[in-house]
Formats: sequence, structure tokens, C-alpha cells
Amino acid sequence: MSEIVDSLLLFLKKPVFEEDQNTDINYRKKVFFKILIYALVVNIGLSLVIGLLEPVFGFDLGKHAIGDALEKYSLPFLCFAAVVLAPVSEELLFRGPMIFFKDKPYFKFIFWALTLVFGFYHITNFEITTTILILAPLLVLPQIVVGAMLGFIRVRLGLLWAIGLHATYNLILLGPLLLATALDLPIPTE
Repeated sequence: MSEIVDSLLLFLKKPVFEEDQNTDINYRKKVFFKILIYALVVNIGLSLVIGLLEPVFGFDLGKHAIGDALEKYSLPFLCFAAVVLAPVSEELLFRGPMIFFKDKPYFKFIFWALTLVFGFYHITNFEITTTILILAPLLVLPQIVVGAMLGFIRVRLGLLWAIGLHATYNLILLGPLLLATALDLPIPTE
């Protein structure tokens, strides 16, 4: 495994607020892009597994919030919301407070609490039903895992890097959907 993966896994086992002393921009970009790739691969893999739940087990996961958003809001607003508003507000809310606990012996609990709240916050992307509530831990698992990676970047490189990672991640995941909308292509919303 690469040094970055080893560092990430070690951090996730025992989160400690310890900034990376290597301030070389090329090194930081390398860490940023490797974590971005891992986050995308994990998200896509978990999303495919979750997507198999509906047909295999007959679950009804209902309509996703993105479908409503595409109907209600303009494309420029959706781009701004996904690539600026959500990353800035969510990183300030869920990763920003970590600085206040950086020297505390219970930092790891704060880290995981903020990560889990971030993940479960995303259950609001679904219509809340009994099925959704039962499957909630699985449905938000991609956000929990990516939230942990964002937390790693926040601690090692800083809050601005976490905001940038979150923004880039959202742009890559939502970009094709937003492009399809701009080109007036049909988009399945359920």
C-alpha cells in the first residue's frame, strides 16, 4: 500500500489531531488527489452495492432529494449549492470544530461523533420511511467513509483543503448529472 493509505488507515484507527509538517504544495496536492480518488472509488463501490438492494431484496428506497432539487432549482444554483454552499457549510459545521478539541485526550471520540453525525445528516437525502430508517446505516455509509477521509484531510492539511476536497468530490459526482440536465437529457430520479 502507499504511504498515504497507510497514514489514512493509521489515523482512522486512532485519530489524533496532528498536522502534517510537510508544507510542500506538490506533496499536499498529491495527498489531496489520492484521497479524492479513494473517496470516489469507495463511494461508487458502496453506491453500487446499495443500488442492488432495491431489485434483489425488493426494497423501496423512494425518491432521492437530488430529483426534487433538479425540478425545483436552476442549474446555476444547483452547481453553486453543490460545489460552494454545501462544502463550505458542512466542513465548517462538521470538521471546523475539531480544532477546539485538538489537544484533548478524547479527540478521537469527537472526530468519530462529528463524522457519524455528518454521515447520518445525509439520510435527509431520502424520503423518510420505515425502510429508509432501518437501512439508514447502510445508506449513509458512503458519507460516513468519505466524511472520515475529509476529517483526515482537515486534520493533516487544514480546513481549506477539506473544503476544497469536498467541493471537488461533489463536482465530480454531480457533474455528469448537472451536464445531463443542461443538455436536457432524461434523468432517472427514482
